[in-house]
Amino acid sequence: MGDSGDLAGAYSDESVLFRVLRHLGWDDLANIGYFTLPTLPLAALVGPVFFQRRLARRSLALLDARPGQLVLDAGCGRGDTTARLGAAGCRALGVDIQPSQIDQARRRFGSRSGVRFAVADATALPPRAADIPLPDGSLDRVHCLEAAFHFGHEGRTSFLSECFRLLRPGGRLVLVDVTSRTDQPIGALDPNGLVRGTWRFDDIEPYERYPLMASAAGFTTHRVLDWTTPVLHRAARLSALFAGTASTRAGRQALCVRWPGLRELDAREWDEVIAIVRAHQAIGRGTCYTAYVFESMGESPVSVEAGKRQISGQA
Repeated sequence: MGDSGDLAGAYSDESVLFRVLRHLGWDDLANIGYFTLPTLPLAALVGPVFFQRRLARRSLALLDARPGQLVLDAGCGRGDTTARLGAAGCRALGVDIQPSQIDQARRRFGSRSGVRFAVADATALPPRAADIPLPDGSLDRVHCLEAAFHFGHEGRTSFLSECFRLLRPGGRLVLVDVTSRTDQPIGALDPNGLVRGTWRFDDIEPYERYPLMASAAGFTTHRVLDWTTPVLHRAARLSALFAGTASTRAGRQALCVRWPGLRELDAREWDEVIAIVRAHQAIGRGTCYTAYVFESMGESPVSVEAGKRQISGQA
């Protein structure tokens, strides 16, 4: 997985785009949001929070988690989804590689019953996190919402293997991620590196490859949902409206009336934000937004092969 210090720059005021998003309402959650056509005009007026919460609810619903189950929230960020799992009666463990995010998660939600947080790399989890032992088969569910694109291909491969190792038979992984339509290099979609530089990632996985990777780790694919239109396409419409408005002096003044925090941006920063938003629109034409539900039905391929060698006397 990427360096935590470098990644932190994507979710702090080091990023001018994140500063803008924070002024528009990003706080506990840092996902794109799930937008329906009837409510799209509302999003332009009230900001993204309602729609981010809707996306989180949809993602968590796919877990089908039950009270008392131990659920890992991988890449939990500031802890909102972990807290929701705890409120539903789960024993929820949120992990994130960024200490600053976990600090905020603990301040916001650390006192809630059934909720624990730890600084940990989801692609190489420790034997214990937040005093919760993590032996093989200890988890009932794993949730990863809009975080795995940071891991890199090797990191995503490791994450799937870690999840399969830790999930009990019958356990479930819900992985919601930005994916690509083809195996075209990300540089072709983001030639100036504005999107990759903003969010600190190197590549994204083709949507058809994820189930193959999960199968290689031992999972069965239970469901694949295409959320490209309600997430990426409708967010792109909103971002186009924002960029168009921000391109004129009068438009910027109007935006600052609605969101006064935007007054801190100078002319150079406004131009930078517009360029980044337009780069997101360009990359959006070659990307998807996909929700995967993977299930663990038995032993990992490594364990099965090791067992065969023992039986045959090869171990």
